[in-house]
Amino acid sequence: MTFLFFWKKSPSRVWQSLVVGMIVLVSFQVYAASDNAVLSGEEKYSRLKLLDTSEIKRDARWYVSFDNDFFAPKNRDQDYTYGINFAYAADELAGHIFSRLLGNIDRQLGLDGDRRAKTLEFGLYGFTPANVESPLPDYDDRPYASLVYFSTTSESMDWENQIVLRSQLTLGVLGLDLVGDVQNFSHRMVGGAEAQGWSHQISNGGEPTFRYSLARQQRIATSLDHVEFKHTLAASIGYVTEVSWSLGVRTGRISTEWHSFKPEVKNYAESVASQRSRAPENYFWAGMAIKARGYNAFLQGQFRESEVRYDYGDLRPMVLEAWAGYTHEFCNGYHLNYGLRGHTSEIRNGAGDRNVIWGGIMLGKAFL
Repeated sequence: MTFLFFWKKSPSRVWQSLVVGMIVLVSFQVYAASDNAVLSGEEKYSRLKLLDTSEIKRDARWYVSFDNDFFAPKNRDQDYTYGINFAYAADELAGHIFSRLLGNIDRQLGLDGDRRAKTLEFGLYGFTPANVESPLPDYDDRPYASLVYFSTTSESMDWENQIVLRSQLTLGVLGLDLVGDVQNFSHRMVGGAEAQGWSHQISNGGEPTFRYSLARQQRIATSLDHVEFKHTLAASIGYVTEVSWSLGVRTGRISTEWHSFKPEVKNYAESVASQRSRAPENYFWAGMAIKARGYNAFLQGQFRESEVRYDYGDLRPMVLEAWAGYTHEFCNGYHLNYGLRGHTSEIRNGAGDRNVIWGGIMLGKAFL
């Protein structure tokens, strides 16, 4: 069906969400940068910067992560069924074309200070209904959905006030066959049932999409030894448009700075690895977030017609998310993470009205 037909069936559905998201995002940016509003020129962001480079120089590092409901206590092949990403992080990436694109957006929003911690990431992830063996569309459960994406991140720090501002730009394509092909290939390798309904996925055949997000992280002072708390206010616009507030904690043998590990800003497979620690470390981490979600393309579709999708009124606007895990870094620079993550049901009625849980592992390596 044509774009015009889809638009007539769902007038302004996507644009309304994007406009509201942009208003929220700009309002959030004004709040995040308020401490620097009275400054000008080079002084404007003199406080919003990292420590001296010689003190906090970040080593280049790579990581690969894999999410799957197989890693959760109940092995359920449904909902957020799997995600894979590969990433490389280094300050030298500032000159990359995608990093420059993110930098241009940041400057338009007033975030033109000393922004570092550049990361480039490629990945894919997918969602399925509970019954993956039926080739027919299931109008009572969540739709098949997938994203193949490329993202870049940047951050800066107000060290005096212990505040980090982090931005991320993700460009991707919804509805490609690749995600379903990878899932079915892995199922054939282990003798599992293949998912038969990928032809009914959101934006089947492919449709470009994007997401831009901002997060303001702040450390919470505590007198406890080996324990760190922080809270994060975040907003995003694009294929997932939402605002959120989260509280996170980690405890154990900690050598990295409080802002270096960021499970609270993870969006499904999209994630950020921690920086290299001064010494081997190991710690437990946990957190929770309250999200007000205005738009979710994985459930509602985008501009292109989707055979199975939900309207906004079919979804719950408030979602509670929680996570917990363990991180271990070895003397040779390798680090390993394992985590569990889940959120409350986003769908109001039908078979899709269920809580979601999955697990994930991440392996990374820092280079001296």
